Amino acid sequence: MAILLQGIGVSRGTAIGPARVLRRGDLEIAEYVLPARLVHEEVARYRFALNTAREQLREIRRSIPKSAPRDIAAFIDTYLLMLDDTMFTEAPVEIIRRRQCNAEWALKMQRDALVRVFDEMDDEYLRTRRDDIDHLVHSILRTLAGQPAVHEPESEHGSAVTGHIVVATDLTPAETVLLFHQGITGIVTEGGGPTAHTAILARSLQIPAVMGVPLAVRLLADDETVVVDGEDGRIWAGLDTAALAVFEERRREAAHRRAALARTREAPSRTRDGVTVTLRANIELPEDLDRIAEVGATGVGLYRTEFLYMNRRDPPDEEEQYATYAEVVRRLAGAPLTIRTLDLGADKGGAAATNPALGLRGIRLCLHEPGLFVPQLRAILRAAALGPVRIMLPMVSTVAEVRQTRRLVEQTAAALAREGLAHDPRPPIGIMVEVPGAALHAAALAREADFMSLGTNDLIQYTLAIDRIDESVSYLYDPLHPAVLRLVHHVIDVGRRLDVPVAMCGEMAGDPRLTPLLLGMGLTEFSMLTTTLLEVKDVITHSDYAHLAAEVDALLACDDADAYYTRLEQFLRPLTGA
Repeated sequence: MAILLQGIGVSRGTAIGPARVLRRGDLEIAEYVLPARLVHEEVARYRFALNTAREQLREIRRSIPKSAPRDIAAFIDTYLLMLDDTMFTEAPVEIIRRRQCNAEWALKMQRDALVRVFDEMDDEYLRTRRDDIDHLVHSILRTLAGQPAVHEPESEHGSAVTGHIVVATDLTPAETVLLFHQGITGIVTEGGGPTAHTAILARSLQIPAVMGVPLAVRLLADDETVVVDGEDGRIWAGLDTAALAVFEERRREAAHRRAALARTREAPSRTRDGVTVTLRANIELPEDLDRIAEVGATGVGLYRTEFLYMNRRDPPDEEEQYATYAEVVRRLAGAPLTIRTLDLGADKGGAAATNPALGLRGIRLCLHEPGLFVPQLRAILRAAALGPVRIMLPMVSTVAEVRQTRRLVEQTAAALAREGLAHDPRPPIGIMVEVPGAALHAAALAREADFMSLGTNDLIQYTLAIDRIDESVSYLYDPLHPAVLRLVHHVIDVGRRLDVPVAMCGEMAGDPRLTPLLLGMGLTEFSMLTTTLLEVKDVITHSDYAHLAAEVDALLACDDADAYYTRLEQFLRPLTGA
Protein backbone atom coordinates (compact mmCIF):
# COMPACT_ATOMS: atom_id res chain seq x y z
CA MET A 1 0.00 0.00 0.00
CA ALA A 2 1.36 3.41 -0.98
CA ILE A 3 1.77 6.03 1.74
CA LEU A 4 2.54 9.75 1.62
CA LEU A 5 4.33 11.58 4.43
CA GLN A 6 4.61 15.36 4.63
CA GLY A 7 7.56 17.26 6.05
CA ILE A 8 9.64 20.34 5.26
CA GLY A 9 11.69 20.33 2.09
CA VAL A 10 15.13 21.64 3.10
CA SER A 11 17.30 20.56 0.15
CA ARG A 12 15.79 20.46 -3.30
CA GLY A 13 15.85 17.54 -5.70
CA THR A 14 14.28 14.11 -6.09
CA ALA A 15 15.87 11.00 -4.59
CA ILE A 16 14.75 7.42 -5.16
CA GLY A 17 16.16 4.41 -3.38
CA PRO A 18 15.80 1.82 -0.64
CA ALA A 19 15.34 3.18 2.88
CA ARG A 20 17.94 2.65 5.55
CA VAL A 21 16.40 3.39 8.94
CA LEU A 22 18.82 4.44 11.70
CA ARG A 23 17.40 3.59 15.10
CA ARG A 24 19.06 4.71 18.30
CA GLY A 25 17.59 4.97 21.73
CA ASP A 26 17.85 8.06 23.90
CA LEU A 27 20.54 7.93 26.55
CA GLU A 28 19.16 7.93 30.06
CA ILE A 29 20.80 10.50 32.31
CA ALA A 30 20.74 9.90 36.03
CA GLU A 31 21.95 12.28 38.73
CA TYR A 32 23.97 11.00 41.64
CA VAL A 33 26.15 12.62 44.29
CA LEU A 34 29.82 11.70 44.47
CA PRO A 35 32.02 11.44 47.55
CA ALA A 36 34.39 14.41 47.66
CA ARG A 37 37.37 12.10 47.10
CA LEU A 38 35.97 11.00 43.68
CA VAL A 39 35.27 14.46 42.27
CA HIS A 40 38.76 14.76 40.81
CA GLU A 41 38.35 11.43 39.00
CA GLU A 42 34.94 12.50 37.66
CA VAL A 43 36.45 15.68 36.24
CA ALA A 44 39.12 13.58 34.55
CA ARG A 45 36.45 11.24 33.15
CA TYR A 46 34.57 14.20 31.68
CA ARG A 47 37.70 15.68 30.12
CA PHE A 48 38.62 12.33 28.62
CA ALA A 49 35.17 12.06 27.03
CA LEU A 50 35.45 15.62 25.71
CA ASN A 51 38.85 14.92 24.16
CA THR A 52 37.59 11.65 22.64
CA ALA A 53 34.60 13.42 21.04
CA ARG A 54 37.01 16.06 19.73
CA GLU A 55 39.34 13.48 18.23
CA GLN A 56 36.53 11.64 16.49
CA LEU A 57 35.47 14.89 14.84
CA ARG A 58 39.07 15.54 13.80
CA GLU A 59 39.18 12.07 12.23
CA ILE A 60 36.08 12.91 10.21
CA ARG A 61 37.68 16.23 9.27
CA ARG A 62 40.78 14.43 8.00
CA SER A 63 38.67 12.05 5.91
CA ILE A 64 37.09 14.82 3.82
CA PRO A 65 38.54 14.78 0.29
CA LYS A 66 40.36 17.89 -0.88
CA SER A 67 37.96 18.06 -3.82
CA ALA A 68 34.93 18.46 -1.51
CA PRO A 69 33.32 21.92 -1.08
CA ARG A 70 35.18 23.95 1.51
CA ASP A 71 32.09 24.57 3.63
CA ILE A 72 31.85 20.85 4.45
CA ALA A 73 35.06 21.04 6.47
CA ALA A 74 33.89 24.37 7.89
CA PHE A 75 30.94 22.69 9.62
CA ILE A 76 33.26 20.27 11.38
CA ASP A 77 35.61 23.12 12.26
CA THR A 78 32.68 24.99 13.81
CA TYR A 79 31.89 22.03 16.04
CA LEU A 80 35.53 21.70 17.05
CA LEU A 81 35.64 25.39 17.99
CA MET A 82 32.51 24.94 20.08
CA LEU A 83 34.07 21.99 21.91
CA ASP A 84 37.10 24.18 22.66
CA ASP A 85 34.92 26.91 24.17
CA THR A 86 34.63 27.32 27.93
CA MET A 87 30.96 26.39 27.74
CA PHE A 88 32.19 22.82 27.25
CA THR A 89 35.73 22.89 28.64
CA GLU A 90 35.09 24.70 31.94
CA ALA A 91 31.39 25.15 32.78
CA PRO A 92 30.56 21.42 33.23
CA VAL A 93 33.74 20.97 35.31
CA GLU A 94 32.67 23.79 37.61
CA ILE A 95 29.25 22.13 38.04
CA ILE A 96 30.85 18.77 38.86
CA ARG A 97 32.99 20.38 41.54
CA ARG A 98 30.29 22.62 42.97
CA ARG A 99 27.52 20.02 43.13
CA GLN A 100 29.75 16.93 43.46
CA CYS A 101 27.61 15.31 40.77
CA ASN A 102 28.37 12.92 37.93
CA ALA A 103 29.65 14.26 34.62
CA GLU A 104 26.52 13.30 32.67
CA TRP A 105 24.29 15.33 34.95
CA ALA A 106 26.66 18.32 34.94
CA LEU A 107 26.66 18.29 31.16
CA LYS A 108 22.87 18.11 31.08
CA MET A 109 22.61 21.13 33.40
CA GLN A 110 24.98 23.10 31.18
CA ARG A 111 23.04 22.07 28.10
CA ASP A 112 19.73 23.20 29.63
CA ALA A 113 21.22 26.60 30.54
CA LEU A 114 22.54 27.13 27.01
CA VAL A 115 19.30 26.04 25.35
CA ARG A 116 17.29 28.51 27.44
CA VAL A 117 19.39 31.32 25.97
CA PHE A 118 18.78 30.16 22.40
CA ASP A 119 15.07 29.65 22.98
CA GLU A 120 14.75 33.29 24.06
CA MET A 121 16.02 34.51 20.68
CA ASP A 122 13.48 35.53 18.05
CA ASP A 123 15.68 34.94 15.03
CA GLU A 124 14.80 31.53 13.58
CA TYR A 125 18.37 30.86 12.45
CA LEU A 126 19.79 31.58 15.89
CA ARG A 127 17.15 29.58 17.71
CA THR A 128 17.94 26.52 15.63
CA ARG A 129 21.56 26.70 16.80
CA ARG A 130 20.31 24.89 19.88
CA ASP A 131 20.40 21.79 17.67
CA ASP A 132 24.17 22.17 17.44
CA ILE A 133 24.40 22.27 21.23
CA ASP A 134 22.27 19.13 21.47
CA HIS A 135 24.39 17.32 18.87
CA LEU A 136 27.62 18.04 20.71
CA VAL A 137 26.18 17.22 24.14
CA HIS A 138 24.88 13.93 22.79
CA SER A 139 28.29 13.07 21.31
CA ILE A 140 29.99 13.63 24.69
CA LEU A 141 27.29 11.66 26.49
CA ARG A 142 27.77 8.76 24.10
CA THR A 143 31.48 8.80 24.85
CA LEU A 144 30.82 8.87 28.59
CA ALA A 145 28.60 5.81 28.05
CA GLY A 146 31.39 4.01 26.20
CA GLN A 147 29.83 4.42 22.74
CA PRO A 148 31.21 6.16 19.60
CA ALA A 149 30.68 9.93 19.78
CA VAL A 150 29.43 9.93 16.19
CA HIS A 151 26.71 7.44 15.31
CA GLU A 152 27.98 4.97 12.75
CA PRO A 153 25.87 5.19 9.59
CA GLU A 154 24.54 1.64 9.59
CA SER A 155 21.09 0.23 10.13
CA GLU A 156 20.09 -2.15 12.87
CA HIS A 157 20.85 -4.95 10.39
CA GLY A 158 24.43 -3.73 10.08
CA SER A 159 24.38 -3.20 6.31
CA ALA A 160 26.03 -0.20 4.67
CA VAL A 161 24.07 2.80 3.43
CA THR A 162 25.56 3.21 -0.07
CA GLY A 163 22.81 4.16 -2.52
CA HIS A 164 20.19 4.36 0.23
CA ILE A 165 17.90 7.06 1.58
CA VAL A 166 18.72 7.47 5.25
CA VAL A 167 15.78 7.81 7.66
CA ALA A 168 16.55 8.97 11.21
CA THR A 169 15.16 10.93 14.11
CA ASP A 170 17.96 13.45 13.58
CA LEU A 171 21.42 13.70 12.06
CA THR A 172 24.42 15.76 13.09
CA PRO A 173 26.57 17.50 10.47
CA ALA A 174 29.39 15.05 11.26
CA GLU A 175 27.08 12.09 10.63
CA THR A 176 25.88 13.73 7.42
CA VAL A 177 29.48 13.98 6.17
CA LEU A 178 30.04 10.28 6.90
CA LEU A 179 26.80 9.36 5.14
CA PHE A 180 27.71 11.48 2.13
CA HIS A 181 31.04 9.70 1.77
CA GLN A 182 29.23 6.36 1.94
CA GLY A 183 27.10 7.37 -1.03
CA ILE A 184 23.62 8.08 0.31
CA THR A 185 21.08 9.51 -2.13
CA GLY A 186 18.64 11.26 0.22
CA ILE A 187 17.85 12.19 3.83
CA VAL A 188 14.63 12.02 5.84
CA THR A 189 14.53 13.09 9.51
CA GLU A 190 11.83 13.53 12.09
CA GLY A 191 13.47 16.65 13.54
CA GLY A 192 15.19 19.70 12.12
CA GLY A 193 14.24 22.46 9.72
CA PRO A 194 15.60 24.55 6.83
CA THR A 195 18.02 26.58 9.00
CA ALA A 196 19.55 23.62 10.83
CA HIS A 197 23.23 23.07 10.07
CA THR A 198 22.47 19.60 8.75
CA ALA A 199 19.96 21.10 6.30
CA ILE A 200 22.47 23.72 5.16
CA LEU A 201 25.06 20.98 4.70
CA ALA A 202 22.60 18.83 2.71
CA ARG A 203 22.02 21.77 0.36
CA SER A 204 25.75 22.28 -0.03
CA LEU A 205 26.23 18.59 -0.84
CA GLN A 206 23.14 18.66 -3.09
CA ILE A 207 21.52 15.77 -1.23
CA PRO A 208 17.70 15.89 -1.48
CA ALA A 209 16.43 16.15 2.09
CA VAL A 210 13.14 16.45 3.94
CA MET A 211 13.00 17.22 7.66
CA GLY A 212 10.26 17.46 10.24
CA VAL A 213 8.54 14.24 9.11
CA PRO A 214 6.55 12.88 12.09
CA LEU A 215 6.97 9.16 12.85
CA ALA A 216 9.22 8.63 9.81
CA VAL A 217 11.37 6.07 11.68
CA ARG A 218 8.28 4.02 12.58
CA LEU A 219 6.42 4.29 9.30
CA LEU A 220 9.26 3.60 6.86
CA ALA A 221 10.90 0.18 6.75
CA ASP A 222 14.40 -0.91 5.83
CA ASP A 223 14.91 -1.63 2.14
CA GLU A 224 11.48 -0.47 0.95
CA THR A 225 11.71 1.89 -2.02
CA VAL A 226 11.22 5.50 -0.98
CA VAL A 227 10.87 8.70 -3.02
CA VAL A 228 12.08 11.96 -1.48
CA ASP A 229 10.81 15.26 -2.91
CA GLY A 230 13.06 17.92 -1.41
CA GLU A 231 11.08 20.67 -3.14
CA ASP A 232 7.64 20.06 -1.65
CA GLY A 233 8.74 18.12 1.43
CA ARG A 234 6.93 14.92 0.49
CA ILE A 235 7.93 11.30 1.05
CA TRP A 236 6.32 8.42 -0.85
CA ALA A 237 6.67 4.72 -0.09
CA GLY A 238 5.04 1.65 -1.61
CA LEU A 239 4.62 3.15 -5.11
CA ASP A 240 4.10 0.87 -8.11
CA THR A 241 6.46 0.65 -11.07
CA ALA A 242 4.56 3.18 -13.18
CA ALA A 243 4.60 5.81 -10.45
CA LEU A 244 8.31 5.28 -9.81
CA ALA A 245 8.99 5.75 -13.52
CA VAL A 246 7.38 9.20 -13.36
CA PHE A 247 9.71 10.25 -10.54
CA GLU A 248 12.73 8.78 -12.34
CA GLU A 249 11.91 10.95 -15.36
CA ARG A 250 11.51 13.99 -13.13
CA ARG A 251 14.92 13.32 -11.63
CA ARG A 252 16.56 13.05 -15.06
CA GLU A 253 14.93 16.29 -16.20
CA ALA A 254 16.14 18.08 -13.06
CA ALA A 255 19.71 16.89 -13.69
CA HIS A 256 19.59 18.22 -17.26
CA ARG A 257 18.16 21.51 -16.02
CA ARG A 258 20.92 21.92 -13.40
CA ALA A 259 23.55 21.36 -16.07
CA ALA A 260 21.90 23.93 -18.34
CA LEU A 261 21.64 26.49 -15.53
CA ALA A 262 25.31 26.09 -14.67
CA ARG A 263 26.18 27.23 -18.18
CA THR A 264 24.35 30.54 -17.61
CA ARG A 265 26.67 31.65 -14.79
CA GLU A 266 28.42 34.29 -16.90
CA ALA A 267 25.29 35.40 -18.75
CA PRO A 268 23.87 38.85 -17.87
CA SER A 269 20.90 39.00 -15.51
CA ARG A 270 18.53 40.96 -17.72
CA THR A 271 14.83 40.74 -18.60
CA ARG A 272 13.68 40.27 -22.18
CA ASP A 273 12.81 43.97 -22.42
CA GLY A 274 16.30 45.02 -21.27
CA VAL A 275 15.96 45.69 -17.52
CA THR A 276 19.12 44.72 -15.62
CA VAL A 277 18.56 42.94 -12.30
CA THR A 278 21.27 42.69 -9.65
CA LEU A 279 21.69 39.28 -8.02
CA ARG A 280 23.67 39.10 -4.79
CA ALA A 281 24.29 36.39 -2.22
CA ASN A 282 23.38 35.91 1.43
CA ILE A 283 26.30 34.49 3.40
CA GLU A 284 27.14 33.69 7.00
CA LEU A 285 30.69 32.30 6.96
CA PRO A 286 33.72 33.35 4.88
CA GLU A 287 33.68 29.83 3.43
CA ASP A 288 30.35 30.65 1.75
CA LEU A 289 32.26 32.87 -0.68
CA ASP A 290 33.32 29.84 -2.73
CA ARG A 291 29.75 29.37 -3.94
CA ILE A 292 29.45 33.03 -4.96
CA ALA A 293 32.01 32.54 -7.73
CA GLU A 294 30.30 29.31 -8.83
CA VAL A 295 26.97 31.03 -9.51
CA GLY A 296 28.26 34.43 -10.61
CA ALA A 297 26.66 36.55 -7.87
CA THR A 298 27.62 40.24 -7.97
CA GLY A 299 28.71 40.61 -4.36
CA VAL A 300 27.01 40.04 -1.03
CA GLY A 301 23.64 41.57 -0.16
CA LEU A 302 23.47 40.13 3.36
CA TYR A 303 26.43 39.10 5.52
CA ARG A 304 25.21 37.80 8.88
CA THR A 305 27.71 38.58 11.62
CA GLU A 306 26.05 36.74 14.51
CA PHE A 307 28.22 33.64 14.06
CA LEU A 308 31.13 35.60 15.53
CA TYR A 309 29.21 36.07 18.78
CA MET A 310 27.73 32.61 19.16
CA ASN A 311 28.80 29.81 21.49
CA ARG A 312 31.22 31.92 23.50
CA ARG A 313 31.29 33.66 26.84
CA ASP A 314 32.76 36.99 25.68
CA PRO A 315 31.96 38.86 22.45
CA PRO A 316 34.68 39.08 19.78
CA ASP A 317 36.99 42.07 20.03
CA GLU A 318 37.59 44.60 17.29
CA GLU A 319 40.68 42.87 15.89
CA GLU A 320 38.98 39.50 15.50
CA GLN A 321 36.04 41.11 13.73
CA TYR A 322 38.30 43.22 11.52
CA ALA A 323 40.31 40.18 10.44
CA THR A 324 37.12 38.32 9.51
CA TYR A 325 35.53 41.19 7.59
CA ALA A 326 38.82 42.04 5.87
CA GLU A 327 39.15 38.50 4.57
CA VAL A 328 35.68 38.67 3.04
CA VAL A 329 36.37 42.07 1.43
CA ARG A 330 39.63 40.83 -0.08
CA ARG A 331 38.07 37.67 -1.45
CA LEU A 332 35.24 39.63 -3.06
CA ALA A 333 37.90 41.51 -5.04
CA GLY A 334 35.97 44.73 -5.56
CA ALA A 335 32.43 43.33 -5.45
CA PRO A 336 30.26 45.06 -2.81
CA LEU A 337 29.79 43.61 0.67
CA THR A 338 26.71 44.44 2.76
CA ILE A 339 27.37 43.76 6.44
CA ARG A 340 24.33 43.44 8.65
CA THR A 341 25.20 44.65 12.12
CA LEU A 342 24.66 42.36 15.08
CA ASP A 343 21.12 40.99 15.23
CA LEU A 344 20.92 39.23 18.58
CA GLY A 345 18.28 39.42 21.30
CA ALA A 346 18.37 40.75 24.82
CA ASP A 347 19.70 37.56 26.37
CA LYS A 348 23.27 38.87 26.56
CA GLY A 349 22.22 41.22 29.33
CA GLY A 350 21.13 38.32 31.52
CA ALA A 351 17.43 39.19 31.87
CA ALA A 352 15.17 37.35 29.45
CA ALA A 353 12.68 39.44 27.52
CA THR A 354 9.02 38.64 28.13
CA ASN A 355 8.58 38.42 24.36
CA PRO A 356 11.96 38.46 22.60
CA ALA A 357 10.27 39.04 19.24
CA LEU A 358 9.17 42.46 20.50
CA GLY A 359 12.03 43.22 22.85
CA LEU A 360 15.56 44.56 22.92
CA ARG A 361 17.08 43.10 19.76
CA GLY A 362 18.74 44.17 16.51
CA ILE A 363 19.60 47.86 16.28
CA ARG A 364 17.77 48.48 19.56
CA LEU A 365 20.21 46.26 21.44
CA CYS A 366 23.23 47.74 19.63
CA LEU A 367 22.28 51.32 20.47
CA HIS A 368 21.43 50.29 24.02
CA GLU A 369 24.87 48.69 24.46
CA PRO A 370 27.47 50.83 22.64
CA GLY A 371 30.22 48.77 24.28
CA LEU A 372 29.01 45.90 22.12
CA PHE A 373 28.26 47.99 19.02
CA VAL A 374 31.25 50.32 18.70
CA PRO A 375 33.90 47.56 18.31
CA GLN A 376 31.86 46.16 15.43
CA LEU A 377 31.52 49.59 13.80
CA ARG A 378 35.26 50.19 14.15
CA ALA A 379 36.00 46.84 12.51
CA ILE A 380 33.55 47.51 9.67
CA LEU A 381 34.90 51.00 8.96
CA ARG A 382 38.46 49.68 8.89
CA ALA A 383 37.52 46.80 6.56
CA ALA A 384 35.70 49.30 4.31
CA ALA A 385 39.07 50.91 3.54
CA LEU A 386 39.94 47.70 1.64
CA GLY A 387 36.91 47.64 -0.66
CA PRO A 388 33.25 48.62 -1.07
CA VAL A 389 31.34 47.91 2.16
CA ARG A 390 27.79 48.89 3.12
CA ILE A 391 26.37 48.85 6.66
CA MET A 392 22.85 47.46 7.08
CA LEU A 393 20.88 47.98 10.30
CA PRO A 394 18.43 45.25 11.40
CA MET A 395 15.08 45.71 13.13
CA VAL A 396 14.84 49.45 12.42
CA SER A 397 11.49 50.97 13.35
CA THR A 398 12.17 54.71 13.82
CA VAL A 399 14.00 57.57 12.13
CA ALA A 400 15.75 58.29 15.43
CA GLU A 401 17.51 54.91 15.32
CA VAL A 402 19.01 55.69 11.92
CA ARG A 403 20.11 59.18 12.98
CA GLN A 404 21.60 57.92 16.22
CA THR A 405 23.55 55.26 14.33
CA ARG A 406 24.86 57.83 11.85
CA ARG A 407 26.12 59.98 14.71
CA LEU A 408 27.81 56.96 16.26
CA VAL A 409 29.44 56.07 12.94
CA GLU A 410 30.71 59.65 12.58
CA GLN A 411 32.14 59.57 16.11
CA THR A 412 33.75 56.20 15.47
CA ALA A 413 35.30 57.41 12.23
CA ALA A 414 36.69 60.49 14.00
CA ALA A 415 38.27 58.29 16.67
CA LEU A 416 39.89 56.06 14.02
CA ALA A 417 41.23 59.15 12.25
CA ARG A 418 42.81 60.40 15.49
CA GLU A 419 44.44 57.00 15.94
CA GLY A 420 45.80 57.05 12.39
CA LEU A 421 43.98 53.85 11.36
CA ALA A 422 42.90 53.48 7.73
CA HIS A 423 39.13 53.47 7.37
CA ASP A 424 36.21 54.62 5.24
CA PRO A 425 34.56 57.51 7.13
CA ARG A 426 31.30 57.45 5.14
CA PRO A 427 30.21 53.96 4.05
CA PRO A 428 26.61 53.73 2.83
CA ILE A 429 24.23 53.05 5.72
CA GLY A 430 21.00 51.23 4.95
CA ILE A 431 18.16 49.65 6.85
CA MET A 432 16.35 46.35 6.84
CA VAL A 433 12.62 46.80 6.44
CA GLU A 434 11.22 43.92 8.48
CA VAL A 435 8.83 45.69 10.84
CA PRO A 436 5.39 46.62 9.43
CA GLY A 437 5.70 50.05 11.02
CA ALA A 438 8.94 50.63 9.13
CA ALA A 439 7.31 49.56 5.87
CA LEU A 440 4.42 51.98 6.38
CA HIS A 441 6.90 54.70 7.44
CA ALA A 442 9.23 53.92 4.52
CA ALA A 443 9.18 57.42 3.02
CA ALA A 444 10.55 59.05 6.17
CA LEU A 445 13.11 56.28 6.71
CA ALA A 446 14.22 56.40 3.07
CA ARG A 447 15.19 60.06 3.50
CA GLU A 448 17.61 59.00 6.24
CA ALA A 449 18.99 55.82 4.63
CA ASP A 450 21.28 55.26 1.66
CA PHE A 451 19.45 52.06 0.75
CA MET A 452 16.74 49.72 2.04
CA SER A 453 16.51 45.94 2.05
CA LEU A 454 13.31 43.99 2.64
CA GLY A 455 13.73 41.29 5.28
CA THR A 456 10.64 39.32 4.32
CA ASN A 457 11.04 36.52 6.88
CA ASP A 458 10.34 38.80 9.84
CA LEU A 459 8.09 41.14 7.87
CA ILE A 460 5.69 38.26 7.17
CA GLN A 461 5.92 37.01 10.75
CA TYR A 462 5.14 40.40 12.27
CA THR A 463 2.46 41.33 9.73
CA LEU A 464 0.50 38.11 10.22
CA ALA A 465 1.34 37.60 13.93
CA ILE A 466 2.72 34.14 13.19
CA ASP A 467 5.75 32.30 14.52
CA ARG A 468 6.54 29.94 11.67
CA ILE A 469 8.52 27.68 13.99
CA ASP A 470 5.34 27.13 16.02
CA GLU A 471 3.77 24.12 14.31
CA SER A 472 0.30 25.05 15.58
CA VAL A 473 0.21 28.25 13.48
CA SER A 474 2.99 27.84 10.91
CA TYR A 475 0.42 26.87 8.24
CA LEU A 476 -0.74 30.51 8.33
CA TYR A 477 2.70 31.77 7.30
CA ASP A 478 1.88 33.10 3.82
CA PRO A 479 4.27 35.27 1.77
CA LEU A 480 1.45 35.79 -0.75
CA HIS A 481 -1.00 37.27 1.75
CA PRO A 482 -2.31 40.51 0.22
CA ALA A 483 -1.22 42.54 3.26
CA VAL A 484 2.35 41.27 2.88
CA LEU A 485 2.51 41.93 -0.85
CA ARG A 486 1.06 45.43 -0.46
CA LEU A 487 3.67 46.29 2.18
CA VAL A 488 6.46 44.99 -0.07
CA HIS A 489 5.09 46.90 -3.06
CA HIS A 490 4.76 50.08 -1.01
CA VAL A 491 8.41 49.99 0.08
CA ILE A 492 9.64 49.34 -3.46
CA ASP A 493 7.46 52.17 -4.78
CA VAL A 494 8.76 54.59 -2.11
CA GLY A 495 12.33 53.72 -3.04
CA ARG A 496 11.64 54.33 -6.70
CA ARG A 497 9.97 57.70 -6.06
CA LEU A 498 12.73 58.93 -3.74
CA ASP A 499 15.57 57.36 -5.77
CA VAL A 500 16.69 55.17 -2.86
CA PRO A 501 17.81 51.65 -3.88
CA VAL A 502 15.59 48.85 -2.53
CA ALA A 503 16.73 45.22 -2.34
CA MET A 504 15.23 42.08 -0.86
CA CYS A 505 17.27 39.64 1.20
CA GLY A 506 14.55 37.44 2.74
CA GLU A 507 13.57 33.97 1.54
CA MET A 508 11.06 35.39 -0.93
CA ALA A 509 13.98 36.73 -2.97
CA GLY A 510 15.34 33.23 -3.49
CA ASP A 511 12.07 31.57 -4.51
CA PRO A 512 12.00 31.40 -8.33
CA ARG A 513 8.23 30.90 -8.27
CA LEU A 514 7.87 34.42 -6.85
CA THR A 515 10.46 36.13 -9.07
CA PRO A 516 7.97 37.43 -11.70
CA LEU A 517 5.76 38.77 -8.93
CA LEU A 518 8.67 40.70 -7.40
CA LEU A 519 9.83 41.93 -10.80
CA GLY A 520 6.31 43.18 -11.45
CA MET A 521 6.47 45.16 -8.21
CA GLY A 522 9.61 46.88 -9.50
CA LEU A 523 12.27 44.99 -7.53
CA THR A 524 15.59 44.96 -9.38
CA GLU A 525 17.98 43.84 -6.64
CA PHE A 526 17.71 40.37 -5.10
CA SER A 527 19.94 38.76 -2.47
CA MET A 528 19.57 35.06 -1.69
CA LEU A 529 21.25 31.77 -0.89
CA THR A 530 23.50 30.75 -3.75
CA THR A 531 21.60 27.46 -4.18
CA THR A 532 18.70 29.15 -6.00
CA LEU A 533 20.43 32.09 -7.68
CA LEU A 534 20.79 30.55 -11.13
CA GLU A 535 17.14 29.47 -11.14
CA VAL A 536 16.07 33.01 -10.27
CA LYS A 537 18.31 34.35 -13.03
CA ASP A 538 16.71 31.95 -15.52
CA VAL A 539 13.24 33.25 -14.64
CA ILE A 540 14.45 36.84 -14.99
CA THR A 541 15.87 36.27 -18.47
CA HIS A 542 12.54 34.83 -19.64
CA SER A 543 10.43 37.63 -18.13
CA ASP A 544 9.03 40.84 -19.58
CA TYR A 545 9.37 43.56 -16.93
CA ALA A 546 6.76 45.96 -18.32
CA HIS A 547 4.16 43.24 -18.84
CA LEU A 548 4.65 41.91 -15.30
CA ALA A 549 4.25 45.41 -13.84
CA ALA A 550 0.80 45.73 -15.40
CA GLU A 551 -0.20 42.29 -14.15
CA VAL A 552 0.90 43.04 -10.58
CA ASP A 553 -0.91 46.39 -10.54
CA ALA A 554 -4.13 44.59 -11.44
CA LEU A 555 -3.50 41.94 -8.78
CA LEU A 556 -2.90 44.41 -5.97
CA ALA A 557 -5.94 46.43 -6.96
CA CYS A 558 -8.21 43.51 -6.07
CA ASP A 559 -10.22 44.24 -2.90
CA ASP A 560 -12.27 41.05 -3.05
CA ALA A 561 -10.43 38.08 -1.51
CA ASP A 562 -11.79 35.54 -4.01
CA ALA A 563 -10.87 37.73 -6.96
CA TYR A 564 -7.39 38.32 -5.49
CA TYR A 565 -6.57 34.65 -5.05
CA THR A 566 -8.07 33.71 -8.41
CA ARG A 567 -5.87 36.26 -10.17
CA LEU A 568 -2.88 35.23 -8.06
CA GLU A 569 -3.36 31.58 -9.03
CA GLN A 570 -3.47 32.55 -12.68
CA PHE A 571 -0.38 34.68 -12.24
CA LEU A 572 1.65 31.88 -10.63
CA ARG A 573 0.38 28.97 -12.73
CA PRO A 574 3.00 29.24 -15.51
CA LEU A 575 5.75 29.12 -12.86
CA THR A 576 4.54 25.98 -11.12
CA GLY A 577 4.16 23.95 -14.26
CA ALA A 578 0.37 23.68 -13.85
